[in-house]
Amino acid sequence: MPASLSTDNLDVRTNEAPADAAPARGLLRFLTCGSVDDGKSTLIGRLLYETSAVLDDQYSALEDDSRRVGTTGDDIDFALLVDGLEAEREQGITIDVAYRYFSTPRRSFIVADTPGHEQYTRNMATGASNAALAILLIDARKGLLTQTRRHSIIASLIGIRHIVLAINKIDLVGYDQKKFDAIVADYEAFAKDLGFLTVQAIPLSARFGDNISVASPSTPWYTGPTLLGHLETVDVEERDTTGPFRLPVQWVNRPNLDFRGFSGTIAGGRVSVGDAVVAAGSGKSSTVSRIVTFDGDLPAAEAGDAVTLVLADEIDAPRGEVLADPRHRPIVATRFSARVVWMADELLVPGRSYNLKLGTRTVPATVRAITHYLDVETLAKTPVVSLGLNAIGLVEIETLVPIVFDPYTESHELGAFILIDRFTNATVGAGMAVEALGATHVHRHGFDVDRAARSDIKHQRPLVLWFTGLPGSGKSTIANLVEAKLHALGRHTTMLDGDALRQGLNADLGFDAASRTENIRRVGEVARLMTDAGLIVLCAFVSPFRADRDRLRERFAPDEFIEIFVDAPAEVCAERDPKGLYAQAREGKIAAFTGVGQEYEPPLSPEIQLDATEPDPEALAVRVVELVETLVLGANRSAETSSEL
Repeated sequence: MPASLSTDNLDVRTNEAPADAAPARGLLRFLTCGSVDDGKSTLIGRLLYETSAVLDDQYSALEDDSRRVGTTGDDIDFALLVDGLEAEREQGITIDVAYRYFSTPRRSFIVADTPGHEQYTRNMATGASNAALAILLIDARKGLLTQTRRHSIIASLIGIRHIVLAINKIDLVGYDQKKFDAIVADYEAFAKDLGFLTVQAIPLSARFGDNISVASPSTPWYTGPTLLGHLETVDVEERDTTGPFRLPVQWVNRPNLDFRGFSGTIAGGRVSVGDAVVAAGSGKSSTVSRIVTFDGDLPAAEAGDAVTLVLADEIDAPRGEVLADPRHRPIVATRFSARVVWMADELLVPGRSYNLKLGTRTVPATVRAITHYLDVETLAKTPVVSLGLNAIGLVEIETLVPIVFDPYTESHELGAFILIDRFTNATVGAGMAVEALGATHVHRHGFDVDRAARSDIKHQRPLVLWFTGLPGSGKSTIANLVEAKLHALGRHTTMLDGDALRQGLNADLGFDAASRTENIRRVGEVARLMTDAGLIVLCAFVSPFRADRDRLRERFAPDEFIEIFVDAPAEVCAERDPKGLYAQAREGKIAAFTGVGQEYEPPLSPEIQLDATEPDPEALAVRVVELVETLVLGANRSAETSSEL
């Protein structure tokens, strides 16, 4: 170890006290971020070196690499300890997120070295997702840059509340205090509304070690802590024990018939044995009879504790449900506004569908509107129609099913989410819920008679039979025959027909694309309520758009939505034309008629495809009934059904 870097007989932790004067703390996860070439990798390499995390053979290799590809002349290039990719070493930049571990007698650390280039901002967001503190590096010669501001906003949005403003390369401005003070003032003015709890500014030279682990004689005007000293002592524990109780259910723990508990980490508040709790999504309530942990039962637990709650009643609370204080419930909604950091090359535009993961639940979601784009330079809000890579904006999101959340300002655990591409499974956006759009005080009541009870008394499994096809293909005819046969077998059914609902519930809708989508959405909600009643629901609708039918399917349990494609070509349907609609459409009397001027998107993989050109609709109906009876009663019943038909 060179004499100039020796830490023998020195306190490498703070300016003020020896190492054993402060209590040991737990693990601190932090990241370095900022604009390109601000010295992030060099800083981490220096920290590794000065905490004895670099072995002798590693140091020898570092000396060789510094001579071969280093950027610091005859000095050791500490960035090479972290920039492991050959492309990074050749360019002198960080591309991927690199994680390193080191420790001191007081604390252990995991640090993420994140890229500074704008094109790799998504990688910075990844590194920030698990960090409690961010070291934001600023080149003392350049001051605040666009990427400095962007990383600060992302850190704030993702929930980091502790910032170290590391004003690096202070040696290159002659250790000028006025330059340091000016940068600090600029940053404080910029970050005043970002919600950081602590911002510790430190003048540094990562290359030469100034104020890294010992106070630098070159900055006598600086009286604050060294960087390592601050990292060892900063308190980042933020357990929300004062807020309302929240437990996102991670797993239903049922090792045997005598035990059933709901496992997860408490996201907020406290809970004690005997407390009332409610499943926020279903409205079912009970009381806590046991709080089970790895170390035994507890009388009470609080935010941050991993527990299994045993309830006094058998309520339905699957993975993704949230157990909560019934007097202070979280929001349950399908529409909400959110701030989003967009991390995909493809533009975010309204109407696109994604998977949204919030807490322990993942649901289909659609970005319905973009309210504004946030300018990271001025924090101005500008109306836009799309968001590009690395853009930050306020959007409106609609989920296919109600989701439980709290505003991000109240709960990071139940307010933060990610958007996932449904085809590539790539994370394309990080979001923070702002508020529900619509009523926020509407919560389900937990009724004693539920879907399972209604189904049991009918001795059947509820199903939706969705008949789709061109007008005139025979959907309603076949559905009518199917219902008659199911009724004869003692099944409890109901029929939803497109024409009937267009004269009642959906009389206010037209036939443009948006109205057709809303028509199917409403029908789907009615069908879902009827399956809650334990019924087999037959729905005969053109439903021309594949995406509408796919969204419907996702509203139901697996194998509960049966798509039946009544397949007949348009010319055959036109020949039948029982209502004269094709003729009127061709005469221009009916606008937006499916099959004449409006495309029909056939199912790609329906459960049943019926060739509606066959002359015997009875035979087609029998095929449907056979499948239904197999699903309702099991495979053994299907053979009996055929003989009864």
